[in-house]
Amino acid sequence: MLDIETVHPRNLTPADLIAWREMAAATPAFHSPLMGPDFARAVGAVRDDARVAVIRRGGETLGFLPYHRRPAAMARAIGSPLSDYHGLVTRADAGLDAAEVLRAADLTAYRYTGLIDPFGVFGRNETKTAHVIDLGGADAEAYLEAVRAASPKKIKNWRRLDSKLEREMGSIDLVAADRSREAFDQLIAWKREQLERTGVHDFLRPQWVQGLLLDLFQKRTGPFQGLMITLYAGGELVAGHFGVRLDGVYHPWIASTNPAYGEWSPGQIFFMRAIAAMPGLGLHHYDLGPGHDHYKGAYALNQVQIGDGTATASTMAGRMAHSLDGVMIRAGSKGQGPVGRLTRRMESISSVELTLGGRMRGLVDAFANQAQRRGG
Repeated sequence: MLDIETVHPRNLTPADLIAWREMAAATPAFHSPLMGPDFARAVGAVRDDARVAVIRRGGETLGFLPYHRRPAAMARAIGSPLSDYHGLVTRADAGLDAAEVLRAADLTAYRYTGLIDPFGVFGRNETKTAHVIDLGGADAEAYLEAVRAASPKKIKNWRRLDSKLEREMGSIDLVAADRSREAFDQLIAWKREQLERTGVHDFLRPQWVQGLLLDLFQKRTGPFQGLMITLYAGGELVAGHFGVRLDGVYHPWIASTNPAYGEWSPGQIFFMRAIAAMPGLGLHHYDLGPGHDHYKGAYALNQVQIGDGTATASTMAGRMAHSLDGVMIRAGSKGQGPVGRLTRRMESISSVELTLGGRMRGLVDAFANQAQRRGG
């Protein structure tokens, strides 16, 4: 029988932190900085609804499930939508089942969009692809040569643009780690402009997201901290990434470019130089997450499959939630049509917006975006 203690991340005991870190370190699939207790505690510093289910059986700690408890006992991945990877961190021999864990934790369902589940706790589910730059023990030059061999025309063109940018705009410099608050604010501003321009929900608007990113940017010590890598041409900021690292694993959330430099494709120039800089930064793993951005396939020679779906508790409420999820899937919630697009937009709004005003504004923007698509 499972014994589950639910706590806010700030109330995890030293023994809990050690056990969680050891479990994550023991399984490569859990090595992401988003899967450990440090990320849960960072999110907990800006959100009161952060929770961790500490799972035990017979006094033995078997795993940790971090989440946000939402209305109707729905659980969402902690830090969503910034938590591109999430799940239940456990051991291969723990013998856990998601439905029983949710029941024991008094949860109806757990909604996931980037599930890491190496031990099959959640059973079979729909999957999507995430992209990874993994040096795999090779040096950066060898990796870049493999990238060139896989996409020779693209890389040749991007190297030509690199030379053109330096020739026309001045010396190109990669700064890692960049501690400039001005550059940090600029990357955020460019990203928000991009989200508005493309009709994607502005996940950077809520105060808790802004607080989390700034807290991580200002963190300077320990294996878990924010990391900003930027590219300058002639002293002008032209591109950059900001995200979080844990030891040698980096997971950026913000990828921004200076709109005035679009003709040089500064984002591509950035990648070639950032990969070359990985060993000097102590990085071996540069995680680009899910998505179909064209550059990801060119630079990320490795992929991982992540789950997308809803796990439900072995209770009456859980079965009702499962039935409702099935109805939504049949209606097209997983597709690429208008129902699918609107469902994904609603999911983003529900996960990131904590106030009624924020959710209403997000809904208005979502319907306006749908109307604009139909009009186009």
